[in-house]
Amino acid sequence: MYDFYSDTKTKPTMAMREAVLQAIVGDEQKDEDPTTLALCDRVAALLGKQAAIFLPSGTMCNEIAIRVHTRPGDEVICERSCHIIGFETGGPAAISGVMMHPIDGINGIFEPEQVLSAIRPNSRYMPETRLVCVEQTANMGGGAVWPLEKIRKIAAVAKDAGIATHMDGARLLNASVKSGVLAKEWADGFDSCWIDFSKGLGAPVGAVLAGSTEFIARAWRIKQQIGGAMRQSGILAAMCLYALDNHVERLADDHRLATSIAERIFASKGVEAVMPVETNIVIFDLSRDAPDANSIVDSMQGDGVLVGVFGERRIRIVTHLDVDPAAADALCASLMNHLS
Repeated sequence: MYDFYSDTKTKPTMAMREAVLQAIVGDEQKDEDPTTLALCDRVAALLGKQAAIFLPSGTMCNEIAIRVHTRPGDEVICERSCHIIGFETGGPAAISGVMMHPIDGINGIFEPEQVLSAIRPNSRYMPETRLVCVEQTANMGGGAVWPLEKIRKIAAVAKDAGIATHMDGARLLNASVKSGVLAKEWADGFDSCWIDFSKGLGAPVGAVLAGSTEFIARAWRIKQQIGGAMRQSGILAAMCLYALDNHVERLADDHRLATSIAERIFASKGVEAVMPVETNIVIFDLSRDAPDANSIVDSMQGDGVLVGVFGERRIRIVTHLDVDPAAADALCASLMNHLS
């Protein structure tokens, strides 16, 4: 199977697995796992933060950050299509008791003026605006990269209003590789930020959330409370360290492959529109005279090609280290065959 459903479908390479054999491990809950501590120190430095915490998933990073930054009844500003709203099963309400204030961006990116307009006035009748979240890259925006100046203005507007800021950096390193801008420059001005290791970086598990020393101390308490604490987590952290050493720069290969696929799809009969492709995500819409997305995806699966349905006529393709140009050729051939 050629699996383009998501970059979460990557499998650890043999070299990544072998790195585990050399890992020195201990009890993570007692701060006795040196490999995990090394990973957290490295990510904190990468993101320009004081400290970091290793967590099983990116969703847990987002939900812990929201819990630390807010109180029940507060409101969180974010873009309508973001992961926090669409793919975390109502976690902000269930875990933190907060309201979400979605704003409509373009390809997942909104304007500083929209944040300013969304901030609640001081009123006993309204929730308090407590947190602004951005997603870099914007997943459902086609992997769009936020412009550096715009993301800095978002942070500045929030700070001026006394509001905390959080960056969902699941694919932040894709943005960094694409733009040449260091990850810590993207994260500057944000109170918390995280990166994922189980997407384009190819590790099987893990994400690291970074922030101030005080923020991470509070994050640790919540991690313990909700069952996210581990024991010999260096087994996992070793693969994440390997990914930082070996799988970051190669993200550019995924970006080039996605661009190539998008160019071929755009020229296909039955395709109405393709979102701009900047990184490793291709999202396109089928025309009304074409079969619907479910029919196309089912047919492609019969050819051994997996892609994702994200609407009645919307399909998403994601490139990663387990698909190559030959896989892309098979994907495009299958799609064009079923659209013809």
